[in-house]
Amino acid sequence: MQYRKGPGEDRWSALGFGCMRFARSGGSIDMAETEREILRAVEKGINYFDTAYIYPGSEEALGTVLAKNSLREKVYVATKLPGYLIHSAAGIEKTFQEQCRRLRTDYIDNYLMHMLTDVEAWEKLREMGVEDWIAEKKKSGAIRHIGFSFHGNTAMFLKILDAYDWDFCQIQYNYLDEVSQAGRKGLEAAQARGIPVVIMEPLRGGKLVSLLPETARKMIETEGQGRSAAELAFRWLWDQPGVTCVLSGMNSLPMLEENIRVASEALPGCLSDGERNLIGKIRAEINSRLRVPCTGCGYCMPCPKGVDIPGAFRAYNRMATENRWAGLQEYFQTVSLKKDPPFPSQCVGCGRCESHCPQHIPIIAELKKADRTLRPWYVKAGLWISRKWLFARRKA
Repeated sequence: MQYRKGPGEDRWSALGFGCMRFARSGGSIDMAETEREILRAVEKGINYFDTAYIYPGSEEALGTVLAKNSLREKVYVATKLPGYLIHSAAGIEKTFQEQCRRLRTDYIDNYLMHMLTDVEAWEKLREMGVEDWIAEKKKSGAIRHIGFSFHGNTAMFLKILDAYDWDFCQIQYNYLDEVSQAGRKGLEAAQARGIPVVIMEPLRGGKLVSLLPETARKMIETEGQGRSAAELAFRWLWDQPGVTCVLSGMNSLPMLEENIRVASEALPGCLSDGERNLIGKIRAEINSRLRVPCTGCGYCMPCPKGVDIPGAFRAYNRMATENRWAGLQEYFQTVSLKKDPPFPSQCVGCGRCESHCPQHIPIIAELKKADRTLRPWYVKAGLWISRKWLFARRKA
């Protein structure tokens, strides 16, 4: 494992464990599998673990595994303050104490202001006294480093970067987002200020692997010199010295082992001219087909009316990037056969999802388009018959 310089004397593993997508079984976190993966990650040198207050069960699961195996002092734990849910200084403290209880710890290595999209969100926290609160926590050792995670445009990222003396930051960054979100300009601005940068969504919610157009897959097979789609995307990131730690939501041992191998080999300057050209062609192919820039992060959920927003967009995009049948099959298997119907037609336009979307997608309008494409009349008829048959069998 390679390590890159974090705040102060810290050395963070180039590959971090993103804890939003722990392995699940029956809707709950599979603790046995999660423990195996965390133990293997630490054994192989991963020392950065990223979770958040709003990731269902994540803080509790991570804290349980670390405490059970006496690993807390061997790793850096990052979690986040959900400022969008907090309305007072008392709320800040209450949330932090709850997070410490969940994580079975009395200190947090890296504490982030979660999902800042504009400087006003930071100003709201400042008005609650968050700066004095941070100073007190850092003085007592309850928080070691303070940062923020960001979803927004480059100009706003630069404003937030200058709004406080941050120890580190976290941005969405991958070869599709080179000129969107914080982008390369934001990454290099942080680097110039000596601020370590943690990367989230390195594979765009899996899009740069599982939702590649068939033409892009063939490019990788013929020009990738044996590298996988995921390896190319990771190498593009680790090639850049401004990237400190890349988070990956690993939920299987084979995925973990493969990512560790790449992280150990991909040093700054590792990308060849051939790889750069190949990634450029893949990017162009994806952008020519994409319908909705959804990463599947789930911040739009839960929908008050039960609509599976990420599921609908995933299937809708798959129709464009692969083929119509692949998208319909995806939708049929993962969305349409849920007991409580999650169809986009149930959307009432409340706007709650749009206010939380890091990508600023016009979800309401796009859901209508997705529904028309995913559920023409003959598909609706087939779904009605399938659901009636399936749920009748379940009752039997």
